[in-house]
Amino acid sequence: MFGLSTPIGEIVVRGTVMYLLLFTLLRVIVKRETGTTGISDLLVIVLIADAAQNGMSGDYSSITEGILLVCVIIGWSYVLDFVALRSPWFARLIRPRPLRLIHDGKVLRNNLRHEMLRPEELDGLLREQGIEDVEEVWEAWMEADGQFSVITRKAHGTKKPKKKQVV
Repeated sequence: MFGLSTPIGEIVVRGTVMYLLLFTLLRVIVKRETGTTGISDLLVIVLIADAAQNGMSGDYSSITEGILLVCVIIGWSYVLDFVALRSPWFARLIRPRPLRLIHDGKVLRNNLRHEMLRPEELDGLLREQGIEDVEEVWEAWMEADGQFSVITRKAHGTKKPKKKQVV
């Protein structure tokens, strides 16, 4: 039950390869998906874990091997966070930059498309912040963690442009 049937080096290599592969694949996924966890997100995580299990485990059968594999995965997570803290270049590589979605009351449609965000979804995000009109917004950003942040014109100290009157 506690004996090793798989060499320790093999467990470390398998865990390392699978962790770094899954990290790279998930890093490419649109960051707005990481800000919340819905049913479909949870399903994807479970399916990825199931698909990756055999590649990582190599059909191990002892508790010790399972614990070692978990330690390798958690260890890589810690190492990547540690290196990102010390290296701005590496941090940019593994963490997406915030993306501006609104500037000076104007929606940046190319950036919306980049995040696969529909204008209706942006409107919903603004309503969650208590904002009814996009012109009330100085800047809105999709943060690296998938959260949405807004700076209103009032907070920024700029006034809302006057609407042109149609005669």
